[in-house]
Amino acid sequence: MTKVLLVGNGAREHAIAKAIVKSDEMPELFSYMKMQNPGIEEISTETMIGKYDDIDNIVAFAQSFSPDFAVIGPEEPLSYGVVDALESAGIPCVGPKKNLAMLESSKSFARELMAKYKIEGLPKFGVFRNVEDAKKFMDSLKEVVIKPDGLTGGKGVMVQGDHLMTKEEALEYCKEVLKSHPSVIVEEKLDGEEFSLQSFTDGQTILDCPPVQDHKRAHNDDTGPNTGGMGSYSAENHLLPFLKENHIREAHLITAKVADAIKKEIGEPYIGIMYGGFMLTKSGIKLIEYNARLGDPEAMNILSIMESDFVELCRAIVSMHLDDYSLQFEKKATVCKYIVPEGYPEKPVKGAIEISKASNSEVFYSSIERKDNKLYMSGSRAVAFVGKGKTIEEAERKAEEGAKSVKGKVFHREDIGTRKLIDKRINHVRSFS
Repeated sequence: MTKVLLVGNGAREHAIAKAIVKSDEMPELFSYMKMQNPGIEEISTETMIGKYDDIDNIVAFAQSFSPDFAVIGPEEPLSYGVVDALESAGIPCVGPKKNLAMLESSKSFARELMAKYKIEGLPKFGVFRNVEDAKKFMDSLKEVVIKPDGLTGGKGVMVQGDHLMTKEEALEYCKEVLKSHPSVIVEEKLDGEEFSLQSFTDGQTILDCPPVQDHKRAHNDDTGPNTGGMGSYSAENHLLPFLKENHIREAHLITAKVADAIKKEIGEPYIGIMYGGFMLTKSGIKLIEYNARLGDPEAMNILSIMESDFVELCRAIVSMHLDDYSLQFEKKATVCKYIVPEGYPEKPVKGAIEISKASNSEVFYSSIERKDNKLYMSGSRAVAFVGKGKTIEEAERKAEEGAKSVKGKVFHREDIGTRKLIDKRINHVRSFS
């Protein structure tokens, strides 16, 4: 019987777990998590709780049942070198080794790689180890974006005009970043619409998923603080309402060139997932950042409509035969909405929630624990609901129905996937195209 190791415990990993056990191979799932996810636990043969930097523990757990391969969900264990350790133990992985995972764990590495190999889509940027040099570069730009050089859980990027009102505030943030990070990245602020293009690669072939648009701001109409992502949507035509096919081709080409560049730079192929955060601007597609794993929430959108066998996909990746694989998705739209605790992300309220069973959407657990048959929020994003439909409107209605079925001290973004917000995106693109 096929055995699969899954590392991770969020809603993204719950979606991956569901995709694994849905395979025609009827595999056994073994899950290593830093906290118990009741959804993953329910469909796993065995689980283990431990830290993601305890690589020896992860390897020992894997060796106890000898998986055919491992799927690494979050960026944290990738940055600690879990793939290197598992592959040294003879366990192939869907996920890059530590030095290749720098594509996400080091924003300066990704930017400088693109600059060195002259890959298009690169905004004006600079990497700085002191505030004085950062200020000189800032003065040459109209508005700036400040990024810590390292993992920040999607919450460390600060944009002038949104989070920072002046360059003086941006400079102060640079000082804060340099207290805990080796360097800080200063970039030109771009005007456009962001989208996520998640791709599977075996180091040679790159297969794209339908594009998805995430919503980082906590509250309706893109207001409030940045979060890990409040929800996302995809369209039934596998584009987005503001994108054309040539935009996706342009983004794909950037990913293909980056994959080729990192192979040349490191000396070995990048195997796993390359998830590009792109922006459509008046000067074409720009690369905001790369992630070395599936997105959260974007994984839930694409895995909910994946028609291909996920276990077969993983086998094709680790055996480097992705050129023989056909990646297929339903021609349906998806809308994902996250339920989060009141006060999230700054002062989240922990407590119990209840979820009604009557829902036309699919449920994915995130930072939720089950005690005495009750669900308790641990302070971060709690539960995600994904609606599928022939149109975005239909999918949104189903996701909203699911989100409203939760009782407790919670809130969610009601506007994700609505016609009003999508029209805002379309009109924004029209304003500069």
